[in-house]
Order: sequence, then C-alpha cells, then structure tokens
Amino acid sequence: MGELWRLLKLFAPYRGWILSGALLALLTILSNFGLLALSGWFLASAAVAGLGGIATQNLFNFFTPAAGVRGFATVRVVSRYLERIVTHEATFRLLSRLRSWFYARLEPLAPAGLQGYRAGDILSRIVADIDTLNNFYLRVFTPFLVAGLAALIMAGFFALFSWTVGLTLLLFLAVAGLALPLLTERLGAKLGREMTNINADLRVQLVDGMQGMGEILTYNAGPVVRAHAAALNDQLIQRQGRMSVITGWGSAGMGLLTNLGMWCIVILAIPLVVHGHLSGPELPMLALGSLAAFEAIAALPLAFQFLGQTREAARRIFAVADQPLPFADAPGPAPQPRRLDLRLTDVHLRYADSARPALDGVDLEVAQGSRVAVLGVTGAGKSSLVNLLLRFYDYQEGRVQFGGHELRDYPGDNLRRYFAVVSQRSYLFHSTVRDNLLVAKGDATEDELWEALAVAQLDEFVRAQPAGLDTIVGEGGVKLSGGQGRRVAIARAILKNAPWLILDEPTEGLDPVTEMEFLRDLQAVMAGRTVLYITHRLIGLEAMDRIYVLEDGRVLESGDYATLLRRGGQFTRFATFRGAFEALSAPQS
Repeated sequence: MGELWRLLKLFAPYRGWILSGALLALLTILSNFGLLALSGWFLASAAVAGLGGIATQNLFNFFTPAAGVRGFATVRVVSRYLERIVTHEATFRLLSRLRSWFYARLEPLAPAGLQGYRAGDILSRIVADIDTLNNFYLRVFTPFLVAGLAALIMAGFFALFSWTVGLTLLLFLAVAGLALPLLTERLGAKLGREMTNINADLRVQLVDGMQGMGEILTYNAGPVVRAHAAALNDQLIQRQGRMSVITGWGSAGMGLLTNLGMWCIVILAIPLVVHGHLSGPELPMLALGSLAAFEAIAALPLAFQFLGQTREAARRIFAVADQPLPFADAPGPAPQPRRLDLRLTDVHLRYADSARPALDGVDLEVAQGSRVAVLGVTGAGKSSLVNLLLRFYDYQEGRVQFGGHELRDYPGDNLRRYFAVVSQRSYLFHSTVRDNLLVAKGDATEDELWEALAVAQLDEFVRAQPAGLDTIVGEGGVKLSGGQGRRVAIARAILKNAPWLILDEPTEGLDPVTEMEFLRDLQAVMAGRTVLYITHRLIGLEAMDRIYVLEDGRVLESGDYATLLRRGGQFTRFATFRGAFEALSAPQS
C-alpha cells in the first residue's frame, strides 16, 4: 500500500477539495438513509393514526415529518449535484498535479536515464497509467472513506433503538462492504495487474507500428505486426471477460447480502415490537433504513477491483520517477564567466553498457568568437561532444572547463542558456510555425518571429501560406521539406540569441544544392558567435579557424584546413576520398 500513501502525499495540496468532495458524498448517503428511514416511520405512523379514529388523527403531527422528508430529499439532490462538481474538479486538479509532477521527474532523467525505456512505454505511463490513477480519488479513496464513516453513523443510529439491531447492520455492512469485495479483489488482483501491463504493451506496439509504418509496409511486415497486436488484444479481452465474471458474482453477492441483512434486522426487531421495546412504526423505519444503508458500500466492490489496477499503475509511475539521476546536477549558484572559452583535457566518456568509450582522452580547445569544426566518420564521438557540453551525459575522467570553470559546476539549465543548437535531429512539434519558434523564446513578439524567419530565409515561404505563422508543420515537420525544417531550427537559434552556436551535422540528408544554400544562409547566424561545427563532410570547413579530426573517440590531428591538407594525415585521406567520389559521380562525356 506504499504507492497509495505516496499518492495521498502528492495530493496533499488539494486536500481541501478532496475532503469537501468526500463530505458531500457522505451527506448524500446520509440524506438518502434519513429519507427512507423517516418515510418508513412516517407512513406507518400515519397508518396507525388513521386506524385510531378522528381524535388520534387530529393529535398526530403530519407536518413535521412531512417537512423532514422534503428536507432530506432536497439535501440529497443538492448535495449530489455539488458532490459531482467538487469531486470532478478535484479529479482534474489531481490529474494536472500528477502529470506535472511526473514530467518534472522525467526531465532530469532525459536522455541518459531513460535509455532503457521505449518511447511508447514512457508515453503509456504518462498517459494511460496516469489516467488509471484518475480512479484513485473517485473510485478508491472516496468510497472507502465515505463507506466507513457512513456505516458507523447509520449503525450508531440503529443502536439507539437496539444494540442488537445496530451491531447486526454493522456486521452485514462489513461482510458486504469488506469481506466480499476483498474476496473479489483477491480473485481479480492478478487479472488487474495483467490488464494494466497488456494495455501498456499494446500501446507500445501501436506507437512503434505507427512510427515505423514506412518500414513495415516496405518489408511487408504488416501481417506480423497485426498478428502481434491482435494476440495482445485477445489476451486483454480474455482477461476482461474473466474480470466481468468476478464482477458479476460480486454484484450478485452484494444483492443477496443486502436483502438478507434487511430480513435479519426485521426478524430481530419483531420481538422487540411485540414486547414493547420498539413502537410499530419503528419496524418499517429499520427495514427501509437498512436497505438505504447498503448504498454506502455499493461502490466498494468496484473500488477493490480498481485498487489492483491503481496500485499497478502507481507502481509503474513510481518505478520511472524513482530512477536515480544518471549524474548529479550542480546545486548552484552558477559560475559567472567573463569569457566563454572551452577547454577539454584528457576527457573520457563512456555510455552505460557500452563496450568502448565514446571519448577516449580527448584534448580540444575553442576560444570565444572562433569557429571550430570536429570532423569524423559515424561513431567517431562527434555527437558525444555535444551531449557532454549540454550536460546530457557526464564524463568519467579528465577536465572540461567552460569560461574558466569546471563544466560540472554549472547547473544544467544555466549552462544550456549559453548554447543554441542546429542539428539534423532538431525536432519540430506537431503544431504551428509560431509554436515551434516560441520554444526558443516564449515571450517573442510577432515582429521578432518574422525577423528570425527572414534571417533564416524562410519568411517568404511562411507568408505565402494561408495561415502564415499559424501553419501546421506536422509531426517532426513532415509537412515541410528537409531544408525548410532546418531553417525553422535556424530561426530558433536566432531567437535564442545564445553566444555559442553548435551545428551538429546540420546538412545531413540535404541535396548538394540545398546544402550549399543552407550553409550560405548560416553565415549570418554564425556572425559574432562562437561556432562548433560537427560534421563528416568537408564542405564548409574552409571557413573554420581550426579543425579537429576524430576517430574512435580520439583526436588524430588538428589544424586549419590548409595545414591539414599539407600534413597528409587522416584529413588528407578524407579529402582524397571526396575527390575520388566526386570524380566517379561526375557525368561521363
């Protein structure tokens, strides 16, 4: 039950809403109990008065109990209405709190701490599992709290007339509200956990299938994917059917105990009426009151079933949220550097579960205002430098100094404000051009957005669209060309106006003409900034002040373009290969 206690602690800021909703639900149940009990007594008393003749009828007070019946009925309707409003408002607030809390726990883990999870699995936890936890307040916490309080109050009321009758009511409420639901929960606990996990697996399967739809269709793997999804769906339906059987038996048992409890109370009360310990009208009051009392526990069988699913969903949420941080962030305050030079000295970085280091004794310097390129084939360790600088991953050995201070002394959020990144993987959200630009500067004016698009050479395209800045770009920028998507990333970098610009394979996947135009337009963005250019191509390197050649996580050589060409090392082999490739690719006369 530790997961549920943690949920209650998370929901503590909204305890006023939580308790108000529960108290209104309690008032509704007690009003219904009072309505039926008073109605039973009133009708029987009126009948007895009617049999007693005119004198008895004139002495009987019809108005007070009639007013009480109307009062209970009115309170029941009003409290039920208010209870629905308050509990649903509380539920929405709790969901918002839970999603915000979970995202806040996820953010420091990304990307290093989430390597072991699939995107679909994380999506399932943040959406489906949190939606399941929506049941905790409405379907678990409130029913248990209200049932316990209402049972004690109603049994106490019956005990005013007879301790035996009061204890009998409490006994039947306990059996029907606790023992029977506990039995159904035990029977359905495993099914509930399995349903939660199968639902998660099914969502992961569907998300992966949608993301990889192109490859699935290309390789005719659709039947296999559909068969896997169908198998999971069949497993889910099978368990839902078994859960329905358990629910049906639980409901039948609840009905049986409700009627059995009423008959036992009537049988116990009849001798009390005969011997004068109870008046005649009090017998129907106890009978109808006992029927109304079982409304308090009517939601408990379902609550026990939701309890298993809720605990499993909470376990899945907390399993991710409790992941230890891959490395500790600097507590602050952040250093205040005068210059933004970068120096790496014998830096080693190894990813978790990796057989070899991504960076193996790297020495590298970037002076403020300079343009430095890092050249290497795929897997050489180029992008690891970016991950290191942005504090997405930590280095195990060596020193990294930024602005004269150790990189680890900077809190991650503070450090990242010095960098703007244009990458082949710059993500475009399934939203408008405007929203994708505001990621870089949330308070940017419309004039600033247009100015950034103009520098990125994308303003004419956006103005030509009917929706302008509100044009939807599609998920991952699918409605834009590759070059246009990169230009949105440039516009973001312009808006952020950071002193450092990191270009991580920014032209990958572009055709040669678009690549040349893209690099030309980047010149305006690079002006006045320190530039770190990550690439495996030679184009654009002539403009760099210094070039580092990486291979297997090590710096093989460094220098400017001309010096490296004369040296005849790895850089020269890059250039020779490029020349040979261009010669082979040239049209033959």
